[in-house]
Amino acid sequence: MTNDYIVEMTKRMEGALSSLKHSLNGLRTGRASASLLDPIKVEAYGSPMPISQVGSVNVPEPRMITLQVWDASLVNATVKAIMESGLGLNPISEGQSIRIPLPDLSEERRKDLAKKAHEYAENGKVSIRNIRRDGNDHFKKMEKDKEISEDEHKRLADEVQKITDDFVKKIDHAVEEKVKEIMQV
Repeated sequence: MTNDYIVEMTKRMEGALSSLKHSLNGLRTGRASASLLDPIKVEAYGSPMPISQVGSVNVPEPRMITLQVWDASLVNATVKAIMESGLGLNPISEGQSIRIPLPDLSEERRKDLAKKAHEYAENGKVSIRNIRRDGNDHFKKMEKDKEISEDEHKRLADEVQKITDDFVKKIDHAVEEKVKEIMQV
């Protein structure tokens, strides 16, 4: 029973780490990445759709993203969505194809992105700590209900703390790598 709960907590922590990594992928570095367009929604057929469902995204060169829109009637809506995304991108429409050149990042913009990466990391750590708190509360209740002994509760709390520390290190490492990538000129 307790091991199942530890496994469940670990899965939740892995989910928090995965969510952080997805958020970090959306941060723009100097290089083009198809995941850069993931957060953009295009108004298509009366509802917002992810850009990946409107066309195929390719990265033909390090500073260029291309998007082949499947439905010609959605090209203008797609261009508009990219321009309004707040990513600082200026798409160039050529028929059903859209080219998106990536401009160089200024030093100030790089610092802003690094700060944003650290914000994402802090949110990830808060999620991890909340999961730890839930686990500790669960084991405290089990001890109170006489389902586990005080020694077992202590052992489980130590195990939960070890897992938490491990995930916090993984978050720190992921952010460190992303900041290094962002600050590269």
